[in-house]
Amino acid sequence: MASVNRVLLMGNLTRDPELRYIPNGTAVATLGLAVNSNYTTPAGEKKEEVCFVRVVVWGKQGENCSKYLTKGRQVFVEGRLIYRSWEKDGQTRSILEVRADRVQFLNRPGGPPAAGAETEAPAEEAPAEAEAPAVAASPEGTEDVPF
Repeated sequence: MASVNRVLLMGNLTRDPELRYIPNGTAVATLGLAVNSNYTTPAGEKKEEVCFVRVVVWGKQGENCSKYLTKGRQVFVEGRLIYRSWEKDGQTRSILEVRADRVQFLNRPGGPPAAGAETEAPAEEAPAEAEAPAVAASPEGTEDVPF
């Protein structure tokens, strides 16, 4: 039986990317992404729903995201869902996040869309989950989420 784990998201960054380096020197950028959905209730009321997603970008692509992206920028992310769990202070913690294979920069604040502003990295740049060390603070309430 076949499986598919593919995620396509387009939204706006909720904060500037956070760039860190793991001990082997590989760059890891964390993005906060807000994805908006509009719908109409059966009563005819228009509603907007926002989904906040944590996106992890590895290697040179992560460095480019940190260098060129800022809060509010619109991006298109293609990747896969990753579920991780760990133990901290005797409690099991977990998170579901997107590991980006490709991040495309869609607009520039106050200007036209960026032509060809795309960054792509081969899948082999992302290390296995077992190599990911614990990392400190994130402003979105995930301060104890390790990479």
